[in-house]
Amino acid sequence: MSVKFRNYTEISGITEDYFKVREFFVKLGYKEYTFARWDWMTTHGYLDKSAVGKIGLWEDDGEIVGIATIDCSLGDSFCLTLDNYQYLKKELLLYAKDHLGTPDKFGVIISDEDDEFQRIAAEIGFIATESKENDAIFWADETSMAYELPEGFSMTSMKDTYDLFQYGQVLWRGFNHELNGEGAFKLTPESEKDYEASMMRPNVDLDLKVAVVAPSGDFVSYCGMWYDSKAGFAVIEPVATDPAYRKMGLGKAAVLEGIKRVAALGAKKVLVGSSQQFYYSLGMRPYKTATRWICNK
Repeated sequence: MSVKFRNYTEISGITEDYFKVREFFVKLGYKEYTFARWDWMTTHGYLDKSAVGKIGLWEDDGEIVGIATIDCSLGDSFCLTLDNYQYLKKELLLYAKDHLGTPDKFGVIISDEDDEFQRIAAEIGFIATESKENDAIFWADETSMAYELPEGFSMTSMKDTYDLFQYGQVLWRGFNHELNGEGAFKLTPESEKDYEASMMRPNVDLDLKVAVVAPSGDFVSYCGMWYDSKAGFAVIEPVATDPAYRKMGLGKAAVLEGIKRVAALGAKKVLVGSSQQFYYSLGMRPYKTATRWICNK
């Protein structure tokens, strides 16, 4: 094996490198950073486009076998390899430490099950922190997906109702921007471009972008689902409900409808990066955890 290092392209968006890295994450399967997280970051409006060229790639005969990457911006990193290349972990971490942080922030997210990587990090001078990432799982073949909508409400998807304004508005309100005094949602040319990029990227299934519609015609709850049969699991991201329509079971309905749809495509496992009671109340269970480590030297 002759592993070679190179940087990811400096061009953000859907590039040849995007596809190569996505294939790596699909092959990797479930880890603390998934194919869905990669897809989400690649087209996210908050992505620091100037930083993507710092992502490190390790290739064996042209195939990506390791990556040191960010999540939207410099500061925290993820270092992952295929199973036969775990000996690269120290090299990945040292690269991330030197290139993927900022002058006042750097951390690496390490699975709590990866004892070997924890040992490597500790030897270099990293220590664990209280900061955690939590994943929950829904077992589609043994957990009920039943839900009810209040009278007058209906279910749709971005495939059936492709409306970027409604999509943006439910996320804006659902993540409390309006409630926090930031004003009403406005669809600007820039935000419309970002939303369009996320909806029309390769590998997207608009039928899995689910929304609950109020009698007014507004989207009032939303659940995005990500699924790739080769990866073997689906991912929930994001979920948001308009504050005026909370405590009505709409968020539950949106998530369970999304799970129904990926289950119909063959997904047995559905994951979400959260430990919120909301998800446990739907029948999801605690699954895996990872910890943010920082350099103490």
